Amino acid sequence: QVQLVESGGGLVQAGGSLRLSCTTSGRTFSAYAMGWFRQSPGKEREFVAGISWSGSRTYYADSVKGRFTISRDNAKNTVYLQMNSLKSEDTAVYYCAASNRNTVVAGAYDYWGQGTQVTVSS
Repeated sequence: QVQLVESGGGLVQAGGSLRLSCTTSGRTFSAYAMGWFRQSPGKEREFVAGISWSGSRTYYADSVKGRFTISRDNAKNTVYLQMNSLKSEDTAVYYCAASNRNTVVAGAYDYWGQGTQVTVSS
């Protein structure tokens, strides 16, 4: 089992920045690829960013490319999502998740956090 806890969400003005953190416990964090997803009311959960177990490979949704950066610190069992130049359409609940493979497919992630709300005011 892997437990994931997100933090860092909040209210920010458009153009601002936030950094989300996801701290894990349980099985070896470095064995898992990690991903960030988000979900807005009435919409399906969508992939935002992913990172390989070593951190050597990262990948992003087109909607956040160039604005968001995913990173991880395996010594701290933590994955981060730095979000810059935030837009109102980035408003959502953000979830981190763990998978045993690099993928953008939500169904392939085995473990999920409870989510943290990000609200961007225009």
